[in-house]
Amino acid sequence: MTHPENAAHEPERAEEFEKLAEQLKYPSRRAAAKGGIMGALIGLAVIVPGISGSTIAIIFKLYDKLLFAVGNLFRRFKQCIRFLLPIAVGLIVGVIAGFFSVKYLLELQPFAVISLFAGLMAGALPAVFGPIRSTRPTAKRGGLFAAGLLLPVAVSVISVLISAKTHSFENLRFYHYLLFLLLGYIVAITQLVPGLSASAMLMMFGYFRPLLDSVSLTYWQSNPMVFLVYACLAAGFLLGLFTFSKFLSKISQNYKTPFYYTLAGLSCGSVVTMFYNPDIVPVYRQWAGGGFAAELCLGIVLFLAGALVSFVLVCFEQKKENRR
Repeated sequence: MTHPENAAHEPERAEEFEKLAEQLKYPSRRAAAKGGIMGALIGLAVIVPGISGSTIAIIFKLYDKLLFAVGNLFRRFKQCIRFLLPIAVGLIVGVIAGFFSVKYLLELQPFAVISLFAGLMAGALPAVFGPIRSTRPTAKRGGLFAAGLLLPVAVSVISVLISAKTHSFENLRFYHYLLFLLLGYIVAITQLVPGLSASAMLMMFGYFRPLLDSVSLTYWQSNPMVFLVYACLAAGFLLGLFTFSKFLSKISQNYKTPFYYTLAGLSCGSVVTMFYNPDIVPVYRQWAGGGFAAELCLGIVLFLAGALVSFVLVCFEQKKENRR
């Protein structure tokens, strides 16, 4: 039986739902291209340690729409798929580009690449604070921001301290495939919650490097069962994407301001974790032997350059919106 209070809010919720569904339409081809670029950056986020795909979505001001579209894909299939298609295409391009270019650069100059991406993220943080700029800070909201800031940092520290030994995809048993389903679900959550890194999670379980190394024709020929691993990861990922996005979408609609204070903290925390995760810590250990000045200077320059570029782009975008 429906509670009278809930029944009274039903028309209001239905109206809000229809409004959100209507906002999924891209107003122009340029807006659709923007969705594709965001998808490509989210694809790169899977490869670069510390980057959260959802932080990128917030910067592009598409986070709420993305949560709604994924969570209600089967309820409003036509509208949602039109919104998600450019993002999905961009994501595939980003993942492929990441595997064959960023992966190589990370092996060549890991600190420099991380610094560049961290700078791009840091410079775009004003866009993350946009939804809460006009709100009044309170102790509760400050606490949510602090909790959001500390969560990714804590996860990153734990992933460094208890990072599992590297595993392989050979001689797998039935329970391994169940683990891959769970791992896929967890990776989906990292792409929906800002500040959580898919690569850091995979490293914590000891499967990040094996997964990267498995993407080659030679490996596929010698171990075709790896495709079953991919299938389990994909199934868990899709399940997590649909269920958790629906959960977050409801929270964002019902508790918008507290939700965005938490997101702002998570986004700031994600920049911190880019410089402390299982993939970058070994670089610092190498620096203990000396001779790191050139690499450090290059990283600082790239961080500042990335921050400047993204900050200018965010300011330009905000000026355009203010003219409308």
